[in-house]
Amino acid sequence: MNIISKRLTSGKSFLLNSARRLEILSPYGVTYSTKTNPDPAEATAQQQARVPNSSPGTTERKSIIPPEYRFIYQEFLPDPKIEWRNPIREKLERQDMLDRRSNIDIPEFYVGSVLAVTCSDQHAVGKTSRFVGICILREKCGLRARFILRNVVDNQGIEVSYDMYDPTLLKIEVLRLEKRVDSHLLYLRDALDEYSTFNLNMEPELLPDGAPVPVNDVKVILKPRPWYDRWERHNLQGVANIDEHTNERKKKKAEKVATPWERFDLMKEYRRAIPEEEQKEVFAEVYSQLHQLELTRKKMKRKRTFVKPTKLA
Repeated sequence: MNIISKRLTSGKSFLLNSARRLEILSPYGVTYSTKTNPDPAEATAQQQARVPNSSPGTTERKSIIPPEYRFIYQEFLPDPKIEWRNPIREKLERQDMLDRRSNIDIPEFYVGSVLAVTCSDQHAVGKTSRFVGICILREKCGLRARFILRNVVDNQGIEVSYDMYDPTLLKIEVLRLEKRVDSHLLYLRDALDEYSTFNLNMEPELLPDGAPVPVNDVKVILKPRPWYDRWERHNLQGVANIDEHTNERKKKKAEKVATPWERFDLMKEYRRAIPEEEQKEVFAEVYSQLHQLELTRKKMKRKRTFVKPTKLA
């Protein structure tokens, strides 16, 4: 009996020691241990040594998302208005937007950039039409995202509104990539024609890779009234001569309806914006596919710019 009990005790202690040493490595790189009473300091040291990068979905992974994504891909962010929010619809729309981007190159552009858009048109020669203009507005989100181009052709101002994910769009080219100091350029409707006139055969102006997007701080000159809107009430930074066409009565009315305190209203800013945590969650979902599309676009761009050397005689 003594011999049997000793053997059972030794076998039990062997199994316990083996269980204390047993460790399993998950596919995500997180180490799980079966130790009965592990030392907290030892466990923390082992986890930091073996898992330098945390598991997917942690803050370390979210931090690799470029911060400029919320400006380049702003249509991927949901609508700030609560009554228009629907998580299921937003998720399905994001997937449709990624599928559409895999078929057409939608480049980076901002309000103030000069674009050329080619779309299918059954009434045009060749069944396609191409329009060149400056982007004066970019609004809405999801599949409803749209932008407006403006140009002056034959002394007539022409504006074309495009749905960014419209299947009839064939090509979007950025001829001049730049920003403006205002969030919209709707006041170009009341400005001199020279600020909205662009050559329909304009050649693209290329920027070196990695260069920051230039900001055009030009101040336009407005025509005399009547205007499309009461621009003296909009606190515009890109207009030079608003005071010349505004009398004292209009200035007093503008002061009465002015709300300078709203920029200190944190709740209003919160209601009309998407929190940073929610932005990171959205872009963490689509980052891998957007990044792959960027790499593919750059690769194709290098192929197009490569000139095959000619063999000298």
